[in-house]
Amino acid sequence: MAPADVSTRWLAPEEQRAWRAYLLATKVLMDALDRQLQREAGIPHAYYEILVRLSEAEGRSMRMSDLADRTLSSRSRLSHAIARLEERGWVTREECLTDRRGQIAHLTEDGFAVLAAAAPGHVDAVRRYLVDVLTPEQLTAFADMGEAIAGAVSAEE
Repeated sequence: MAPADVSTRWLAPEEQRAWRAYLLATKVLMDALDRQLQREAGIPHAYYEILVRLSEAEGRSMRMSDLADRTLSSRSRLSHAIARLEERGWVTREECLTDRRGQIAHLTEDGFAVLAAAAPGHVDAVRRYLVDVLTPEQLTAFADMGEAIAGAVSAEE
């Protein structure tokens, strides 16, 4: 590729290799995890993450705006997903008593049961595709790298 701007710091071959390896790894990992959840639990990874976040929240409930932030989802995308989860009886939505504009998403007992049934297969897949293929040192470095990347992006927003 010919540089369009001489001030651009183009990636050196090893930097390009790292970047492309990261792109490939994240794409194939997320695709594999999504397929596993679809096959074994009948839900996409995005729905699984919503159920996890609600299960970890106090009272298994969370403001919709906070849930959108924690799942890195737009408000409209989250609202659509919550509507699908409500249809299945896994989540309910309630008005926020302290803020009439806000809503609270609540994980139902049925939703928790679905999550509890899906979790073992998902954890097995995470182990198979990520944890077990890395040495303990690589896993620590991987966590450090992920936190550094997320921190750099968050600092710019």
